Amino acid sequence: MTATRVDAELIRRLPKAVLHDHLDGGLRPATVVELAAEVGHTLPTTDPDELAAWYFEAANSGDLVRYIATFEHTLAVMQTREGLLRTAEEYVLDLAADGVVYGEVRYAPELNTNGELTMAEVVETVQEGLAAGMAKTAAAGTPVRVGTLLCGMRMFDRVREAADLAVAFRDAGVVGFDIAGAEDGFPAADHRDAFEHLRRENVPFTIHAGEAHGLPSIHQAVQVCGAQRLGHGVRITEDIVDGKLGRLAGWVRDRRIALEMCPTSNLQTGAATSIAEHPITALKDLGFRVTLNTDNRLVSGTTMTREMSLLVEDAGWTVEDLRTVTVNALKSAFVPFDERRALIEDVVLPGYAL
Repeated sequence: MTATRVDAELIRRLPKAVLHDHLDGGLRPATVVELAAEVGHTLPTTDPDELAAWYFEAANSGDLVRYIATFEHTLAVMQTREGLLRTAEEYVLDLAADGVVYGEVRYAPELNTNGELTMAEVVETVQEGLAAGMAKTAAAGTPVRVGTLLCGMRMFDRVREAADLAVAFRDAGVVGFDIAGAEDGFPAADHRDAFEHLRRENVPFTIHAGEAHGLPSIHQAVQVCGAQRLGHGVRITEDIVDGKLGRLAGWVRDRRIALEMCPTSNLQTGAATSIAEHPITALKDLGFRVTLNTDNRLVSGTTMTREMSLLVEDAGWTVEDLRTVTVNALKSAFVPFDERRALIEDVVLPGYAL
């Protein structure tokens, strides 16, 4: 099947896997409006369509700091048990509607404690909401397996606390850990104690690296902290010249360290210039374990179907390419091997046998 014959409806039906998706960046606009009214938070607009447009426009500044600032309004409505339950449940339902069969959702519980909830209570509540969503999608015949990544915010001082929660909840739906927030100026190595603790406790982790900062950030994430995956990692291309890989790029490729790539988000933050020229295509062709992700569905105005469609339309991707990145994601997912293999063999590969 050629790229020109792949339409959006076919892509929507294909089984998908997403590894890099922030809970607080993927709320439904109507939900933000309704929850904001309940808690008395003022939004830029109370029209859901206008709010969605506001998010997309605000995020298209090309500046990562301003991009992150758009989360003020989503986080404002995620400080109560009711708000967290609803957003977590709807998260799963929205993945199912997009054809996603496996997803990892990440969030920083410390950012949801401005009300009366503790960090542990935030985690418990989100897991309850996710479980409700998974039960509903299973009953509807569109099951989605969702694992949670807890984030520490690299510019604050509660990273180790979040890592401790990842350990405490690893048998209750939390499958791994991440650090997020402003990358430049806040090195991952400042939190080595958290990563060493996670390694001792056999909890896998990814690190946002190679988006707002370059090769030193990637080297630190992989070689100093021991990340099994890289959040974005788009600037690994700085270690590739005329198709020849430098030592760091070679290490990342040869050790199958997954790159959690988010094309639309990268355009918004200035980490890439266009879908056609986004490094994901070249890195895929060079044999890196690239995965395709949404990052923040509300903020980027996107879905997995849209991300796949853009690559088909603008970068010449085929169904085989889409299958490759989906299998890559499941190979690098933070759930047990038998679950990953079952999803690949029983769901994904048959779903791409067109």
